[in-house]
Amino acid sequence: MTPLHLDGDTAQLGTWVKLPAVEVVELMALAGLDFVIVDLEHAPLDLSQAATLMAIASAHGLSPLVRVSDTSPAAIARVLDAGAAGLLIPHVDSADQAAAMVDAMRFPPRGHRGSGRMSRAGAWGAVGKEEYLARGAAVRCLPQVESTAAVDDVEAILAVDGVDGVFLGAGDLSMELGTTPADPQVRGLLDRVRQACAAADKPWGSAAIDGAAARRDIDAGAAFVTLGNDTSALLRSMRAMVAAAQGGEA
Repeated sequence: MTPLHLDGDTAQLGTWVKLPAVEVVELMALAGLDFVIVDLEHAPLDLSQAATLMAIASAHGLSPLVRVSDTSPAAIARVLDAGAAGLLIPHVDSADQAAAMVDAMRFPPRGHRGSGRMSRAGAWGAVGKEEYLARGAAVRCLPQVESTAAVDDVEAILAVDGVDGVFLGAGDLSMELGTTPADPQVRGLLDRVRQACAAADKPWGSAAIDGAAARRDIDAGAAFVTLGNDTSALLRSMRAMVAAAQGGEA
């Protein structure tokens, strides 16, 4: 498992993986990314496919994160045993919900995650108990702040012991407000989250549609940023080539 480094001077770059193809992860590694997020919330991937994608990511030096859809303790344990270096947890609206996620992700005494050292997370038993526990402690817990309720409680969410940072969910937040991510109201709420992260000395991440948007977020202090996703990258690239071949613009 390749950990996600959030405490350095350089922002980590990644993308969402929605296609069940190992070649996608290999290509993302060749592109120079630092991490991938296997999307179990908004893609038709199952745990077996996710486990394979995570294994390929780790083999190529990428940190394999997973956005979960099922936040039950049993489901979280299975994803972690499959080798996830961190979880993005959608729809965390309160500190109590964040604490429940930490409890499911952390070994005792910090939580109630069960031991599964004979899984990929424990190198199939090839590492000792202490290293296995250290790997578990290094797993990133990253709630998504994507509602006005979450923004209102963000200081308390960040204060939960075991929460490593948050991911800004501009899309869902703007949908709740019936507007777009570019709306000043949405930007103001996200600025509040960024300020809370700075005060708590915890990192934040974001989703960028392209490199220029990612650069703006990094300049604003983002510690990790996703650059589109595998399907949008393929579509955008092919559209650009088709447009060029036809003598037009993408």
